[in-house]
Amino acid sequence: MGRVSPSISGPRAPRHRFRTAGPVCAAALLLAGLLAGCSSGSSSGPDKAAGSPSARTGTGAASPSPAAPDPETYRRWGLDKPLAAPPKPPTAGLTDGMRPGDAPKVVKRVPTQDKVVFVTFDDGAEKDPEFVKMAEDLKLPFSMFLTDDIARAGSGYDYFERLRGEAGADGKRNGVHNHTLSHPNLRTLPPEAQRREVCGQQEALEKRFGTRPALFRPPYGNYNDATLTAAGDCGVKAVVLWEATMQINDMRYADGGKLRAGDIVLAHFRGPQELKGTSMTRHVTNMLRSIQRQGFTVARLEDYV
Repeated sequence: MGRVSPSISGPRAPRHRFRTAGPVCAAALLLAGLLAGCSSGSSSGPDKAAGSPSARTGTGAASPSPAAPDPETYRRWGLDKPLAAPPKPPTAGLTDGMRPGDAPKVVKRVPTQDKVVFVTFDDGAEKDPEFVKMAEDLKLPFSMFLTDDIARAGSGYDYFERLRGEAGADGKRNGVHNHTLSHPNLRTLPPEAQRREVCGQQEALEKRFGTRPALFRPPYGNYNDATLTAAGDCGVKAVVLWEATMQINDMRYADGGKLRAGDIVLAHFRGPQELKGTSMTRHVTNMLRSIQRQGFTVARLEDYV
């Protein structure tokens, strides 16, 4: 019998159940369906992103950013002004204190009062070198959830090693996490096949990056008790879903039509072919503009989870 883990923060993220009829359908789903299904909405808000007190720490002091990029760097990438510095992260994350064998926590939104959201990118299909430059210039915090057979194509995992960036003053880099070996709908697989998909990618990422991922995202957001059991047994502490999905120009929201503090934003490694001519860097610029417009900034998910 599988372990049941309570979902953190709000109603369950929408599930997208797709069945494929073979490799061609699977490829179409990965390269096109995910943009709409893993999800456009426009929302406006205050044009100020100041950190408010964290629900768990009671501190709103901004983290020091001595090497923060200057305004001209942001303008070069199509942003009118810099992202606000995120507040000091909480002293304890959601998964701190978990013991080996505990069922992973299911997280769609981080419980916080900080005016932050968390940017995540899935699968690894597009490997645009300009996005590496953008991420370096903006010192953008984000988390990557990689699928092995997609991430290995082309320049392979070396591309994502570059996206991890240089370690900051806190010794942290952008995180690389698990999105299965081959991107199946896990709910359609028996427990042992789910275990191979989840644990196999845990091992592949540990071998490549030297660290066993603590976070896992099931393809399409679909999982069941067997998924949680396999993930927990293989060292996963949190199953990460989402509350907002980046489309080409703006976002689609699971609830309320706008961002809320602690929302996890889902995006994908996508290029002009899937984005109707829009580049990966313009896609990310559009996302950051929407985040700023709604009064938020971007923080590192791993600092809170």
